[in-house]
Amino acid sequence: MGIGRRVSAIQIASEVKNKTFWLATATSALLAGCASFSEDGGFDKVSDLTKERTGQAVAMQRTDSDRRAAQDRVAERLRQPLTADAAVEIALLNNRGLQAKFGEMGISEADFVRAGRLPNPVFSFGRLSGGGDVEIDRAVLFNVLGLLTMPVASELGQRRFEQAQYQAASDAVGLSADVRRAYFDAVSAQELVKYYKQVKETADVSNELAKRMLQAGNFSKLTQMREQAFHADATAQLARAQHQATADRERLTRLLGLSGEQVGFRLPERLPDLPKQPTEPGDAERIALEKRLDVLMARRNTEATARSLGLTKATRFVNVLEVGYQNKSETGRPRSNGYEIELELPLFDFGSTRAARAEATYMQAVHRTAEVAVNARSEVRESYSAYMTAYELARHYRDEVVPLRKRISEENLLRYNGMLIGVFELLADAREQVAGVTGYVQALRDFWVADTNLQTALTGGSPGASPLSRPSASESSSLSAGH
Repeated sequence: MGIGRRVSAIQIASEVKNKTFWLATATSALLAGCASFSEDGGFDKVSDLTKERTGQAVAMQRTDSDRRAAQDRVAERLRQPLTADAAVEIALLNNRGLQAKFGEMGISEADFVRAGRLPNPVFSFGRLSGGGDVEIDRAVLFNVLGLLTMPVASELGQRRFEQAQYQAASDAVGLSADVRRAYFDAVSAQELVKYYKQVKETADVSNELAKRMLQAGNFSKLTQMREQAFHADATAQLARAQHQATADRERLTRLLGLSGEQVGFRLPERLPDLPKQPTEPGDAERIALEKRLDVLMARRNTEATARSLGLTKATRFVNVLEVGYQNKSETGRPRSNGYEIELELPLFDFGSTRAARAEATYMQAVHRTAEVAVNARSEVRESYSAYMTAYELARHYRDEVVPLRKRISEENLLRYNGMLIGVFELLADAREQVAGVTGYVQALRDFWVADTNLQTALTGGSPGASPLSRPSASESSSLSAGH
């Protein structure tokens, strides 16, 4: 029949002639044709939300030219040692998992556009023959209820599309936070290896000297074994540190989506310095409720559920309503024209079950939104506490522990030159000084991770566990065991 759009029940019922039917069909086609895809696929909003929270825009790579441009930018950033911001930019451009998640945007927009278009009509055809007679039945059915509820369904589809936009932005912001944490872990692990090598070198000298002193009869077996035990601990600690550096670097590599020659990227020699003053967010809890993406998504979900509840109530007693044009022709008789209406009668289910289910779903969404809001406020408070604690610890190491260790080392060197202490005491002090420096490196790493978690808790989503909740990887006590 070539018919692809719907008409309303009033239009069908008022006129059954062929000409009026086609006019109504054309009118519905015009209305349904208003729903169309956006030029940017709704991605401009995703990019704005991401840039507001990370400082970096994000783009969906649809064509080969988009991918080539992204690869050129990645290559340009890899020519220099990576900064945290450069690592985030590379990940947003090059992480294929993120681009795969962005595909949900296209699916959601397609559902949204479909919600604004009428379903295709149903065409039925029947042919009976016998005794020289042929009877043909033809009918085209249109879902009138779909036309009546299309504005509400379209609005519901739009809200779900907006929720998909927030989810895409949340994925990008979450990836950015993961990249920053992995970056600081990788840089600190690389830096720690350098200091553990110094400890190992000191242990090598001390162990060899202890063996010679034992052979010369100037050392007891117990004292020599203590030096040997420390050497064994230092060797194991260096091996663990080297593997941790490799593991942290590979994790960063995966998040950046790098492969081939790209995995040879360079990291800076040390972590960024501690800022002069810690960040003091004003009304942190209010900011979280206004800007956190998981809170915004929960609100949108509740609003969409509320709209869905209204739609269910409107169609509670009319489950299926289809109106269509029908004609019938028989051999030797003029064609018969008319219309057909199909209506599901609520004899056994009056819609109470669907209404109850919708109301329960809505209340479920309300309670989940409240839970997300309560958790967001709590996570902001916890993250800010971890941030301030990490800042104070890093400053304590920088201003107290490291300078004190340095002064002690200088004094011991003077005492050694004055032959007041021996070489073993000097070597033990060198190890203690390295332990203080490694403690500062780890405290500084914990601060930058806590800073990332605080920003995530304010504008992104749940930051996860605090870096201060896990034990220190330095195991400083093992470095000075027995000394």
